[in-house]
Amino acid sequence: MRALVARRLDGPDAIELIETGVPEPAAGQVRIKVAAAAVNPVDVAVSTGKAVQYGVTRARDQFGLGWDVAGTIDAAGPGSDLEPGTPVIGLADLLGRPLKTHAEYVVLNAEAVAPAPRNLDLTAASTIALNALTALQALKAVQLDPGETVLVTGAAGGVGGYAVELAKHFGLTVIGTAAAEDEHLVRRLGADHFVSRAEDLTAAVHAIASGGTDGLVDAAVLGIGAQEAVRNRGRHAHVQAGPTPPHLRGITVHQIFVHANRSELSELIQLTEAGVISTRIADTYPLEDAATAYRRLAKGGVRGRLALIP
Repeated sequence: MRALVARRLDGPDAIELIETGVPEPAAGQVRIKVAAAAVNPVDVAVSTGKAVQYGVTRARDQFGLGWDVAGTIDAAGPGSDLEPGTPVIGLADLLGRPLKTHAEYVVLNAEAVAPAPRNLDLTAASTIALNALTALQALKAVQLDPGETVLVTGAAGGVGGYAVELAKHFGLTVIGTAAAEDEHLVRRLGADHFVSRAEDLTAAVHAIASGGTDGLVDAAVLGIGAQEAVRNRGRHAHVQAGPTPPHLRGITVHQIFVHANRSELSELIQLTEAGVISTRIADTYPLEDAATAYRRLAKGGVRGRLALIP
């Protein structure tokens, strides 16, 4: 099979499309014939070596690439309760695997896989797992009650967009911040208030929520610049592997490292089928043109996800 890997860690131009054997599922695992796999900023970070620099994985000779996947189970190991032929989505959440989802086949633990939404094609479904799980786990970490206020930075992006939709579903008042040209999108996703990132974020948020917001989902990784908009003893979800911001003014900071969880994937699939959360495909690329997709994502400004089609 063909699979995308990073060896030199020199960025998108150095990723390689290799020929390798089709992996076999062990007990409790399934093999997925990949229909589509989204490209995410973490993939670019691995290809450039930033994941090693951040200390979240050790250096090795070969890194597999890709976290999200949608496809069809074509083999199942003993103990798996998912049958061959089942359309599924999944998440490869371990950084150090030599082969991951940017490939023609991938083996995942059955716990990391769930039946795909019935109302979506598999290309659209391939954009859900990483970003929506991150948003869901961030919101669960800050434990806000209905009626409380949350600030979502990067509200037009993958994680931020899902955080806006999920926060509204959970009954929260949402303040979203993004580029001025994204205001219509952020409000369409459900934000009650919008702050342009060109504004003084702290002043603008305090003008909306006196004393600051109850919580923060910092999908844009603004750090202290966003935490200053949170009230004393509020809660802050830091959505990145870099240094954790300090716990100033009694604010609790939760560093979010997304993890695969079938129960939460199934929750998100139900919300997708109910129309609570949406998917956005910006473009698709064949696997052999993956470097173009990586370069485009690295430049920034992409609205929606880029997906690779084997």
